[in-house]
Amino acid sequence: MMRSLWELGEDRLLAQILPQLQQNARVVTGAGDDCAVVQFRGAKQWLLLKSDCVVEGIHFVARGNARAVGWKAMMRGLSDFAAMSGVPQFALITLVIAGKKQVMWVRDLYRGLDQAARYFDIAIVGGETSDTDGPTVVVVSVVGSVEPDRCILRSGGKANDDLFVTGKLGGSIRRRHLNFVARIEEARWLTANFKVHAMMDLSDGLGADLPRLARASRLAFSIDERALPVSRGCTVQQAISDGEDYELLFAVSRRDRARLERMWRRKFPKLGLRRIGYLHQRSKIKHQTFLRGYVHFRERR
Repeated sequence: MMRSLWELGEDRLLAQILPQLQQNARVVTGAGDDCAVVQFRGAKQWLLLKSDCVVEGIHFVARGNARAVGWKAMMRGLSDFAAMSGVPQFALITLVIAGKKQVMWVRDLYRGLDQAARYFDIAIVGGETSDTDGPTVVVVSVVGSVEPDRCILRSGGKANDDLFVTGKLGGSIRRRHLNFVARIEEARWLTANFKVHAMMDLSDGLGADLPRLARASRLAFSIDERALPVSRGCTVQQAISDGEDYELLFAVSRRDRARLERMWRRKFPKLGLRRIGYLHQRSKIKHQTFLRGYVHFRERR
């Protein structure tokens, strides 16, 4: 029986496709985590690869500020680098756009891309352009590196680990999703000072991304919704489900909780850090429900 992508959904689609993809001996982590991780013989660091996109009508409105769109397009991929404690170095830009689009809009788009790249000293080294009759699509591919002992996957969570999130959740509808800064500095500090077991960025919302981290770690989770750091003017439901927070979600040993909270306040006094729950063995939870975040290919009604 033929099924549409709406019926199948993003996660189940990827579960069917990803196991079939070709790998080789140099792949440390392939598709399915925040970045792909590969290694080369003799290299001291691992190579990180990430490709992400923004689509008109999905991630930005047709008449949106082009510079803000460019900033977001670059920062989305960099947020995935933060999730793995990576250091981005180079970027490629693919632009699919209608020929009737104004040249000034494209110039402003690239100004935004370049500003975001300069923020982290990234060189934009090429890409591709293509005409289309459809919506504008901007694809950013980022290459960088990470030390093997500081590379954090989604799958390393341990039972009884504390779960933390940075910053505030919710508020993308108030344009926060267009001016965020990827948490690369914070992630690098974390892995320099603590043993982080699992980490990912919150791009699809806590309701979608937390179950993915728990599932990758073969664990379940318990959350205190009263502890969630909700953005001003948002409900708990919006904080869980809105998506595009681009904050860090990570798991560390319960033994590190007090030291982490104390050192974080000194290092990042203007950025909150909140313990929101912990990871469990699956056998300890009979039934678990959680609001959903943003899911691609969910039918629009």
